[in-house]
Amino acid sequence: MKITLINEQETEQIGAELWRILPKKCLVFLKGDLGAGKTTLTRGLLRAAGYKKTVKSPTYTLVEEYEMSDRKVFHFDLYRIKDPQELEWIGIHDYLEQQSICFVEWPELGKGWLPVPDIELSITTEGKGRIVEIQILSEKLLKKLILRWKNKDIVL
Repeated sequence: MKITLINEQETEQIGAELWRILPKKCLVFLKGDLGAGKTTLTRGLLRAAGYKKTVKSPTYTLVEEYEMSDRKVFHFDLYRIKDPQELEWIGIHDYLEQQSICFVEWPELGKGWLPVPDIELSITTEGKGRIVEIQILSEKLLKKLILRWKNKDIVL
């Protein structure tokens, strides 16, 4: 499933829609070049969850934690990882075992240490806009998610 996004607000809207449809425990891979909108999409999800503070890329911290009243969100950025084994040192499995939504940017850098995600989002730039491709990889989520986009229901 591919969706064209014309601006930053639409990228945030996709994130907000994901907040509505994702289960409380979910692993999401975010793929895309630098500046593609991975953190913008995550910010949209967090805003929909009611988070009011600054949402920043975890490029230097490796993980940012957000706790809402009924859910946790962990946002990882593996861009600075040199060896996938470093994920063990930051306790990646402890995070992934929690009842939480985990977003992982640059998941290919954790190959061999990360499990298969429930959802993979690939964001590419096209002119001033973006294209987001959504793949559901988890059998438990197949045909259970309906994304509402521009007044149309899209079954993922």
